Amino acid sequence: MLVAAAVCPSPPLLVPEVAAGATPEMDAARAACSDAIAVLAAARPDRLVVIGPAEQSGRGPHPQGARGSFRGFGMDVDVHLGPVGAEVEAVQRELPTSLAVAGWLLGRTQWSTAPVEGLGVGEPLAAERCIQVGEEIGALADRVALLVMGDASACRTLKAPGYLDERAAGFDAEVGRALGEADVAALKALDAGLAYELKAAGRAPWQVLAGAADGAALRGELLYEDAPYGVGYVVAAWS
Repeated sequence: MLVAAAVCPSPPLLVPEVAAGATPEMDAARAACSDAIAVLAAARPDRLVVIGPAEQSGRGPHPQGARGSFRGFGMDVDVHLGPVGAEVEAVQRELPTSLAVAGWLLGRTQWSTAPVEGLGVGEPLAAERCIQVGEEIGALADRVALLVMGDASACRTLKAPGYLDERAAGFDAEVGRALGEADVAALKALDAGLAYELKAAGRAPWQVLAGAADGAALRGELLYEDAPYGVGYVVAAWS
């Protein structure tokens, strides 16, 4: 059963070595992510499952200790998904970027509370399937926690990756409200087509969360919401 969840954005800019000169702009988001992960640790789960957007080749599952890197962003920085055990050398497939960011966040907070595994979900995955996957994850153990990675729209300003779309602010506001209030029904009802048009990479992971949280009666708290560089970033904690 799901006992806690942390929702964090997944831009590589969270990693200071990647952000370089932009590091201070992401300080508040980093701090909020650490606070959200602390909520996961306080729940003392039996298992932590990390969910994030991924391409077909990176969907997983990814075991604890799986390696990720930010070499594709010009930085020779390696991370692992959770604590590294003796079996890590046998893990060959590299983490998708969203899970590599999660691995960096977990390393930063020195996660050691429960075993970790990762799952990448594809942007096109239908809401019904996302919800089903979430239900399956919620049944993995008596006390399951989720770290859910994903960004809101990338269309908030003229210089945003997706250019300015007047629908983006309203979409992001509803996402922030739903995540902050642990509104499972609203997350299930997110418009996949609109999310795709607004380049909101978090839609599928959020709907996996909704499936896992159905019936868990968790309460939410919005810890951070902003749109630096024209991309919507939300941090929330459910417990």
